[in-house]
Amino acid sequence: MTYTGDVRVGGPADVRELAALTISKLAVGPFDNNAYLLRCNETGDGVLIDAAAEADRLLALIGDRPISGIVTTHRHGDHWQALERVAGATGATVVAHPLDAAALPVPVGLRVEHGDEVTVGVVALEVIHLRGHTPGSIALYHPGHLFTGDSLFPGGVGNTNKDPKRFAQLFADVSERIFGRLPDETWVYPGHGGDTTLGAERPFLPEWRERGW
Repeated sequence: MTYTGDVRVGGPADVRELAALTISKLAVGPFDNNAYLLRCNETGDGVLIDAAAEADRLLALIGDRPISGIVTTHRHGDHWQALERVAGATGATVVAHPLDAAALPVPVGLRVEHGDEVTVGVVALEVIHLRGHTPGSIALYHPGHLFTGDSLFPGGVGNTNKDPKRFAQLFADVSERIFGRLPDETWVYPGHGGDTTLGAERPFLPEWRERGW
């Protein structure tokens, strides 16, 4: 079946087969978060992005194949409610940016900065630091595919609580580090809700800047 990215809490994962990776998107409650399981097609290794909630469903998604890492895109609690249990059950290394690491409920085994890589088997994911939603928010990029946490959604950047300085920082990072260098066909997988592409969002950047959120 064709991947759409349209998932609902309690429903099945939507699965996308790429040349190097298989991406499984699962919606978990109670805050309708997205969790993403990435598996290397060559080695079978996996990385989970945001162990947000519903540990039983996440562990069922992971199954009996190993995962080497759990990436937490940022410090907000709705993105790590299942982290302790999933990390304990899988033995996977917890990955986060240093500026958000201290807020997580388990030790962070790999602290990543802008430009670093997270590996899934033989596949490298580029870390993009996007400051503003939280100090240590990160996105992960595999050519053509971008996992943005709560920093970029269909229709705008992430919540900056009406703080002009935080909005300016996030808008600048999203503009320069994402739209300034990645192509329009790049698929965006956000931390909540449906997916989008950079091409669909690019025309609205001036509107986002003007409205300030």
